[in-house]
Amino acid sequence: MASAIPLYQLDVFAPRLFAGNPAAVCPLPAWLPDAVMQQIAAENNLAETAFFAPDQTGEADFLLRWFTPTVEVDLCGHATLASGHVLLELLGWQAPRVRFRTRQAGVLQVERGEGGLWLDLPARPAMPLAGIPAGLPEALGAQPVRVLEHSGIWLVVYDSARTIEGLPVDFAALRRLPARAVCVTAPGRRNSEDFVSRFFAPSMGIDEDPATGSAHCLLMPYWAQRIGRTQLAAAQLSKRGAVLSCRLEGDRVWMTGPVLPYMSGTITLPD
Repeated sequence: MASAIPLYQLDVFAPRLFAGNPAAVCPLPAWLPDAVMQQIAAENNLAETAFFAPDQTGEADFLLRWFTPTVEVDLCGHATLASGHVLLELLGWQAPRVRFRTRQAGVLQVERGEGGLWLDLPARPAMPLAGIPAGLPEALGAQPVRVLEHSGIWLVVYDSARTIEGLPVDFAALRRLPARAVCVTAPGRRNSEDFVSRFFAPSMGIDEDPATGSAHCLLMPYWAQRIGRTQLAAAQLSKRGAVLSCRLEGDRVWMTGPVLPYMSGTITLPD
């Protein structure tokens, strides 16, 4: 006997197929052991694999968890939007929105809106550090203008998108720094972009994340204050490339972008 687990893979914030950030989504009738979910995420070898199961508390529709190939994470934007897409567009969820309870990020929702599905995440304003952390310019390959921080994630600001496009990142050196992850950002390259970014998390098993919804929880408060608008267009300058439209509403960040289904299948687990 064997257990069959549905598996969906989608490209999120993707201007075209094979762009954006791939996410795997596994709907579950009940939770698997943590070790098994971590093994599935390692086998998928994507930035994140999301698992959701019915929420027994009544606070939301589902409980949602995310795993990289090596660790469980406290927040993942693109895999949340992918999970909402699976429910709202592929599995026939009838309500206009789906609500996910999470272990550390509260209740998140994905809802139908203008231009597609919109993801609701908590804003996470970053605070300026007193100076540039030792070893950071050498690890990234360029001297930043300023560095801010939220919960161990460093928000590193540069003046030029061209600079962050060409950063010769030393991931081994970056892994030795006392940061959970590093997000670099700069003003946009053209009128269609307000700001750009890249996201590095080698300590979590991801050298460079192709598209990072959760990073925009830090990016939006910073850029909304700097630019003076609460609706901004963003691009992530990874090799795959990603595009997002974002809106800051008080202590929440709403974001949307194309979600393109790539693959569906079944994971077979021994009983």
